[in-house]
Amino acid sequence: MDKKILELLESDGRLSKKQIAMMLSKEEGDIRKIIEEYEKEGIILGYKAIIDWDKTDREYATALIELKVTPQYNRGFDAIAERIYNYPEVQSVYLMSGSYDLCVILEGKTIREVALFVAQRLAPLEAVTSTATHFVLRKYKDKGVIYGPANFDERGNCN
Repeated sequence: MDKKILELLESDGRLSKKQIAMMLSKEEGDIRKIIEEYEKEGIILGYKAIIDWDKTDREYATALIELKVTPQYNRGFDAIAERIYNYPEVQSVYLMSGSYDLCVILEGKTIREVALFVAQRLAPLEAVTSTATHFVLRKYKDKGVIYGPANFDERGNCN
């Protein structure tokens, strides 16, 4: 049952404890206690809405930055990852297998702002040996949610 509660919340964080209890044929109080315990233990870290910012007037640029880094003695990659994830522009940091060590996803108002962040904040870090920046041009699916289709004008050109 506990796994099912997590799956339900992950698919729709707006579900009330009452709705979850009804879906699982359980008491609302039991569901409330389980969720509160998950929150206290850090299993449930937060609740967020997924927004299609392309449908608003908000200007932003999202980039995926590959970083090769030198791990720190006794701390491995944790110290550099912690330093990086504390920047407010950084949305996500992942330790990766393969040709690079860390994957950093960040947002800025413009491509230039993102590029300057990489050049002035990430690349100069002592542990960073190289970076590669990839800009997100369009989201098709994110966090399991499919984004709407592109708008096409009458001539077949994408808007």
